[in-house]
Amino acid sequence: MMNNIYIGLGSNIGDRTHFINEAIDLLSKHDSITVLKISKFYETKPENNRPAPDYINAALEIECGLNPKELLRETQNIERELGRTSKGTYEPRTIDIDILFYGVDIVCVEGLTIPHPFVHERSFVLKPLVDIASRFVHPVLEKDVQTLYDCIVGY
Repeated sequence: MMNNIYIGLGSNIGDRTHFINEAIDLLSKHDSITVLKISKFYETKPENNRPAPDYINAALEIECGLNPKELLRETQNIERELGRTSKGTYEPRTIDIDILFYGVDIVCVEGLTIPHPFVHERSFVLKPLVDIASRFVHPVLEKDVQTLYDCIVGY
């Protein structure tokens, strides 16, 4: 069974746009993944005003036949292939690929929580998601992406 999944992408080292495009290309080359929608690319400041280079962020909607753990393994392989060496929070990175939503499923296993536990708190994640999935309803919070974004930006 195929599931529609939302992915967040971010890069703040080197040619950031290149790394985002390469991640999209590598995901689309996988036999079990079809990229359905790609958001605009947004330049954003690092979270909590940390001293680090600005990010390029984007979001994807994909159709995928992989289970959540298999998809996580694939995204981590792509991160390594594109030069990601650390998974440390707030550290600069060539690419960060996060599984934001796996359909309406709720997944909590070692090393993986879906929906992403901070998706509703991060405008740099929600803004690109608004482009491609404004009416998608967070399966835990029961609010759509547009509403979550509006709450953060103060509308």
